[in-house]
Amino acid sequence: MIRTFIGGIVGGLILFVCGFIFWATPLGELPYTRAPDPQNAAVQLALAQNLSQTGTGAYIIPAHGSAAGAVLYAQGPIATIYFNTQGFSPDDMSMLLPGLIMALIAGLLMAFGLAAVGGGGRGFGGTARLVVLFSLAFNAWEFLASPIFNHFGWRYWIYAFVSESVAFILAGLVIARWFLPRAAAPAAAAEAPAERPAES
Repeated sequence: MIRTFIGGIVGGLILFVCGFIFWATPLGELPYTRAPDPQNAAVQLALAQNLSQTGTGAYIIPAHGSAAGAVLYAQGPIATIYFNTQGFSPDDMSMLLPGLIMALIAGLLMAFGLAAVGGGGRGFGGTARLVVLFSLAFNAWEFLASPIFNHFGWRYWIYAFVSESVAFILAGLVIARWFLPRAAAPAAAAEAPAERPAES
């Protein structure tokens, strides 16, 4: 239990560091398409004028629940907007502590999940394959299916798939290699059979 718990903490720290490298360094600029400043200002003003009343949330623009909206959606252009009424500094660090806590929770879930299926004598090779294949499967569905079903561009989602797959695989392999429960010691030798009575 203690070994697995420590592995979960280590795995969570790996997730957190990988997330920082991929998203909080200059690498984090790669998945985004940038608009010039005048267009940024115009879009921000339009967001403030048209979405502030309904508030923070995820929006499909244009919403296609009505007949008029369906026509607009078919005509394009379309967008999915994650809107926040508040502003934040580009250097805001207030999310680091909540993000670290979430990473540690994810690492602990990964460690105890691997302990349930990969401990007790399973070889590292088999557990490593489980980590790699499950990580790729989860992230493929989570990130590569999104642009298919929602008509998004691919650039951001391919980057997210790569970054999250690397983080999950690295954390999982470290847990599997050093922090899973070890195989139980072999049972004591069976008792010797009772001596046969001496023949008369």
